This record gives sequence, structure tokens and C-alpha cells, in this order.
Amino acid sequence: MSGARSLAAAAAIALAVGVSGCSAQATADDRPSVVVTTNILGDVVGELVGDQAEVTTLMRPNADPHSFEISAQEAAAMETADLIVANGLGLEEGLTQHVEAAAAAGVPLLEAGAHVEVLDYAADDASGADPHFWTDPTQMATVVDALGAALAEIDGIDDAALSQAVAGYADQLDALDAELGARFGAIPDARRALVTNHHVFGYLAERYDFRIVGAVVPGGTTLAAPSASDLADLAGAIQEAGVPVLFAESSQPDRLVQVLAEEAGVDIRVETLFTESLTEADGGAATYLQMMTANADRITAALG
Repeated sequence: MSGARSLAAAAAIALAVGVSGCSAQATADDRPSVVVTTNILGDVVGELVGDQAEVTTLMRPNADPHSFEISAQEAAAMETADLIVANGLGLEEGLTQHVEAAAAAGVPLLEAGAHVEVLDYAADDASGADPHFWTDPTQMATVVDALGAALAEIDGIDDAALSQAVAGYADQLDALDAELGARFGAIPDARRALVTNHHVFGYLAERYDFRIVGAVVPGGTTLAAPSASDLADLAGAIQEAGVPVLFAESSQPDRLVQVLAEEAGVDIRVETLFTESLTEADGGAATYLQMMTANADRITAALG
């Protein structure tokens, strides 16, 4: 990257509000710039590059990836980056035009969804590609490999250090997968059923043999709204399946889940999970690995 372009990138990022990530403090140095859309991927990218690159994560902690938006300064930072990392598969609904504009301007783009084994939503009220691949750590492992290859193309990234970080993180993902398999495998088959705010656990269900009973919000996005008949139908399915707990996402209020619990007419507990966003440092899910472990703790405690 030229000196002028490097200074322009640093200046644009310095103006951005809420910059986060492992190396998110903007300084006028010669480090490459990587802009990441979601905070889950931002954490992973930060783990891989360390302080070799300036990582700017656009999505704030506890935000909704389907609806968050960015400032003009952050959009400008995207167009001067050395790499943009996005989830893709329609997840970042408020950022599509900005990602496309930066790619059209020649900024290299890695869409994580292009590197996973994409599943379709396994529900009658949702269709199309499911973007929530990160609930399966083996899918995230393939993304890490793709990230390693893309980051290695950036001038200023040390190949040996990057390769070591990629291998180390891959080992942690393997260990996480084994842990989740053992813990979820101990849940009785009859109780291995999930209901959430919206359809977010398709990949986890496929990997660890859960049944998706349904979701309060129809479709694959939090921007939809359930009708009274939607809630009534789901309440009937919950009663038939004998689901003991409803899982609400930390980035979304659980009002609709509470309404559904009342509609079902049975005593159903509401438990919060971290599914679409990381938290602040003291929020219990500040990293992807912490998020997955915390969710396993809560799911096994509720269903085991």
C-alpha cells in the first residue's frame, strides 16, 4: 500500500465511531488496514493478525447484524482498506451497498459465506441460504483457512506469524467442536429441541443433532414480524414437542418470546443466548470462543 493511501486509511478510520478489535486504534503508521463487518468475524481476524494489521470492526457489541448501520466516515474507511471481511449470505442487510461500493472501487473482499458448506433454512417459515454458519465451529474452521489465505496476500503481513496463528486457532476450533459434541451428546434425544427468537441455529442443529421446533420471528431475519396465527402455530408445536425453555438472543429483546410463552399456556422458561453478536469485555461473550462456550453452558443446563 502506498504511503498516501496508508495515511488516508488511517485518517478515515480515526474518524469512525466505535472502532473495535484487537488492533483497532488508528495510528498514522504503515500497517495494513482490514475492515470487518461483524464483531464475530472481527474477533477471529484479530486473533489471526494480532498487531500486524489495523483491524476495524464496524458492528458494535450487542448489535443486531441484520439491521446495524455505519457512518459516512466508516464507509470511507472501507474504500481505503487493504481487505474487507464480510459475513455475506445476506446477513448484513444494512451494509450491502457499502460493501458493494468498496468492492467496485477495487478493495479486496472476502465473504466468509462463500467458503462454508451453506445450508438452507430448515423451516417452513424461512427459505434461502442460512447465513449463521458460525454456530458450527467446523464451518468457522473453513473460514479461518480462507482468512489465512486472504491475509497472506496483504503486503506487510508476516507469513510465518500468520501461519502459526491460523494453525493455533484451528486447533482451538477442533477442541471446541469436540467439547460441544460431548456436552450436547449427553442431552437426552427427547430434549434436544430448540426454539429461538429467529432461525439462527440451523448449523448447530445439523452438526450436533438438535431438532429445530421453530422460531418466534418468521423468516431468516430479525426484521420480520410474527402474526397472531404464527404465534399460535408455534405455541402448538412447542406444546406437542414438550419444549421446556425458549432461547432469546442477547442482541434482541425477549418481549416476543415472553408473549409466546404466555400464548403456549405452559410454564416455559426464557433463557438468553449469545448468538449473533459478541458482548463488551465484561459481558460474558467477548470473543467467539467465549460465546460458543457460554451458549453450551446455558443450553446443556436448560435441556440436560
